[in-house]
Amino acid sequence: METRPAVKPQNPNFSSGPCSKRPGYSVAQLDSSTLGRSHRSSLGKAALQKAIDDTHELLGLPEGYRVGIVPASDTGAVEMALWSLLGPRPVDVCEWESFGAGWHSDITKQLKLEVNHYGADYGQLPDLSQTNPDHDIVFTWNGTTSGVKVDNADWISDTRQGLTICDATSAVFAMALPWEKLDVVTFSWQKVLGGEGAHGMLILSPRAVERLESYTPPWPLPKIFRLTKGGKLIEGIFKGATINTPSMLAVADYQDALDWVRDQGGVGTLIETSNASLKAIETFVAARDWIQFLAENPSHRSNTSVCLTLSLNEDEIKALIKLLEQEGVAYDIGAYRDAPAGLRLWCGATVSTADIQALLPWIEWGYHQVKEH
Repeated sequence: METRPAVKPQNPNFSSGPCSKRPGYSVAQLDSSTLGRSHRSSLGKAALQKAIDDTHELLGLPEGYRVGIVPASDTGAVEMALWSLLGPRPVDVCEWESFGAGWHSDITKQLKLEVNHYGADYGQLPDLSQTNPDHDIVFTWNGTTSGVKVDNADWISDTRQGLTICDATSAVFAMALPWEKLDVVTFSWQKVLGGEGAHGMLILSPRAVERLESYTPPWPLPKIFRLTKGGKLIEGIFKGATINTPSMLAVADYQDALDWVRDQGGVGTLIETSNASLKAIETFVAARDWIQFLAENPSHRSNTSVCLTLSLNEDEIKALIKLLEQEGVAYDIGAYRDAPAGLRLWCGATVSTADIQALLPWIEWGYHQVKEH
């Protein structure tokens, strides 16, 4: 019988969203000066503007790229982009997991646009070189539910006529993104930075702004989707004047995470931590024949949402997940509901590599416990 490990992870929160808070996090450390104040006050606007400016700076966005805080998390940001920008050109949709499939469904069933669909099963990546630079291209950078990421942007043309619209919620602040290749990028606070839910981030290139100001969609746009007025971009959205009322507590929480990124030395350090955690799991998996990565190609393996399959049936996997939760060593590590049965471990930088290393022997112990019973 497998020996019960002696060391537990200090932080057992391995959820892929909302993700773990940064090491040393405390609500008491947040700047609460904006609480109870209007988000339209000079204080409130300044806090929102600082979050926008720090995001722009820390991500190293090109000059002219705009950052906005929008409603409804990453989903709201993506839907806002799809509803506001698509229509004037053919659309190529690339999907290989649950959220990409959702964007494909919305574009075809809600917006009723004809698309060129490039899909792949969980664990694989479609041939992205099939996309047409004259078309608008919609894709996720990292498949949060499949553990498969895009490893480069060589397939995106520098002379493209269409827009690239990228859902990058589990990639921003964890993977090196080629910003000049991306015209629209969305993410949410509760992923890589471990922030709070309900707010999305929308990043627009000058080309995306040009589209917004030159194209009016044929369908009605709800107020929370409207980025233009009178044919001009609503600049206030990108200067701290949000479309609807944000949670100033969540904004303070996000600012705390941004400050932590700076204290760590920037995005590069976060990427290094995440990659080190993935490497630890790769070493563990390579030495065992009962556990595998869902991502078949090593270069496509996500370094944030790491998805694993095991030589167990679905009931045994559920028992393993329950056992590890009861032991207090891992919470919320089951595969996404639409994905193949297995484990999903969050390896963004708010989770320490030491905790990942401490968890792995518990997974092996738990595997043998449920397999023997």
